[in-house]
Amino acid sequence: MTKEELDRLKEEVLRMARGNWGAILGALAPQLQAALDRAGRHVPCPVHGGKDGFRVFKDVDDTGGTVCNTCGINSDGIATLMWVNGWRYAATLKAVADYLRVGIRTARPARKVAKPEPQKGDEDERLRQSLNRVWNESISISDRDAEPARLYLARRGISISPPETLRFHPSLSYYDGDKKIGEYPAIIAMVTGAQGNPVTIHRTYLTPDGKKAPVESPKKLMAYPKDRKIVGGAIRLTEAGLQVMAVAEGLETSLAVMEGTGLPVWCAVNALLLENFVPPEPVERVLVFADKDRPTEQHPKGHGQEAAKQLVQRLWEMGIKASAIVPAGDIQAGQKSLDWLDILNRDGKAGFPTVQSIEAHLMRRAA
Repeated sequence: MTKEELDRLKEEVLRMARGNWGAILGALAPQLQAALDRAGRHVPCPVHGGKDGFRVFKDVDDTGGTVCNTCGINSDGIATLMWVNGWRYAATLKAVADYLRVGIRTARPARKVAKPEPQKGDEDERLRQSLNRVWNESISISDRDAEPARLYLARRGISISPPETLRFHPSLSYYDGDKKIGEYPAIIAMVTGAQGNPVTIHRTYLTPDGKKAPVESPKKLMAYPKDRKIVGGAIRLTEAGLQVMAVAEGLETSLAVMEGTGLPVWCAVNALLLENFVPPEPVERVLVFADKDRPTEQHPKGHGQEAAKQLVQRLWEMGIKASAIVPAGDIQAGQKSLDWLDILNRDGKAGFPTVQSIEAHLMRRAA
């Protein structure tokens, strides 16, 4: 995009975001949720930690502004997202535009007619209707017409039958900002909150022959109403085990863990949500199958590894036994990470630890 196009996009984004920045920040940077829940009050910084050096402005819904006593002031939501996620300006602007569906309008009449500004409740209702429509239009992956989904999973190396919680949409619109790129088949999955309440829908866009769709972001979360909280939630692929369950990041990675271990597995979608995952009662033990990510300036020990460690520490504090398991081996040249789907394709089920071997390892370390 040219500078003029970016400037016009920013103007539109800021206009539509005003009054909605709390929901935007919560969706695009879940690590800010603790501060958003205590607007104006100090909490640990989501970037460098500490005890109480960070807060969002009291008018965060209008501005998106935040301040850290160490990192400095972020005057608006764009600056906040660039800082907390380590994003570049153009990518940040595009992410907010995608969330807000900037530029997507119904056709205007030839003669301009004054219309009242939409209220927040109207926007939330529109989002609810959109989520319900997509879900109601979906079919089972076992359906004859869901062949693209079955082909995709097979191409990825998944051989188990997909859980019933995954669905297939035969033709789902894909937008790049305000521009509709096209319609593609898609695997969809419901993301629920920590209490099991529906929050949003995760989409994996495909081609009719079962490959990833040729779009910039083939995996996306749908926008959702402001009163829904995604932090702590997950895609519940199965019923949770009464004693032991597993959690992983991506959808195919989680399916690979199911195939490799036979355990009930939930998908946390990404590293940020993995770090904040809340298992259901009465789970007593959680195995965290982490991605092995390359170190970055923001995550020097790898984002996946850091998120898994934070989750394990928090679960122990909650009285839940937890262990993080990282794939063995080196990250291949040109790849950003090594995950458990890579292990399934490389080693088969033999590449996965058993619960008994994990327990034995922990006992040897404690001895």
